[in-house]
Amino acid sequence: MRRNTPVLLAVLAAALYALNSPLSKLLLSEADPMMMAGLLYSGAGIGMLIIRICGRNTALLKKEKPLTKKDLPYTAGMVMLDTAAPILMMYGLKMTDSASASLLNNFEIVATALIALLVFRERISKRLWAAIVLITAASIMLSSEGIESLDFSIGSVLVLLACTCWGLENNCTRMISGSSPFEIVIIKGFGAGASSLVLALATGKAIPAADTIIAALVLGFASYGLSVFFYVYAQRWLGAARTSAWYAVSPFIGAALSFLIFRTPLTGTYLAALAVMIAGSVLAAG
Repeated sequence: MRRNTPVLLAVLAAALYALNSPLSKLLLSEADPMMMAGLLYSGAGIGMLIIRICGRNTALLKKEKPLTKKDLPYTAGMVMLDTAAPILMMYGLKMTDSASASLLNNFEIVATALIALLVFRERISKRLWAAIVLITAASIMLSSEGIESLDFSIGSVLVLLACTCWGLENNCTRMISGSSPFEIVIIKGFGAGASSLVLALATGKAIPAADTIIAALVLGFASYGLSVFFYVYAQRWLGAARTSAWYAVSPFIGAALSFLIFRTPLTGTYLAALAVMIAGSVLAAG
């Protein structure tokens, strides 16, 4: 593998995930957040299963290692966290604007890096520590300003909680990233998707229209399926903290798409937070 390939995979994963916030925001007008979370992950599982079946005789699939009993604790943790995180994200996204939610996604870097340090003893450089401080500061700016587009709200808190869940989940996935990415994403998709859909139906959430279901499944395949697939491959060579750092371009792509779609007005606070977030992301990727 070429030296820059893992970085390219991480950036590609980021670009695909960037579709999530703005397009999910559109679909949330037609679907309950819990139902939406289940459909997104189900789309990831279904899409990757189809690819796996179609390519089962390829050299790539034949050389991948299956998950084992030793991986069960991390796999179970991955599924539970992937059930909680998108539900929190969808409810948060429904309560706040897409551009702010996209930028707040960068808090996942902080959560991933700190958990990698505290739980898995992964080294954090001085640059990454500086990045953590800047990204946290920018997240506070976005979450606590009392103006219309960036006011402190439950929505912002839910987005940050979702990022924390994904930060822990990233580290669980790192522990099994030597196994087949297809298998990992399929288990993520069907495990988290089914759990969320069961919760949604059990709590009386309405089933959305067929076109909304199809759109959510396709979006889930791209933003959670293919994105996680490329992320797992990148993580295999870069580690959880560095992969998450490169993945940090995703919120900026998502924020740009959000401004194009929703025409969210730019404010001084948002631009200041954006500048701080960019500085933190550059340090994190260094």
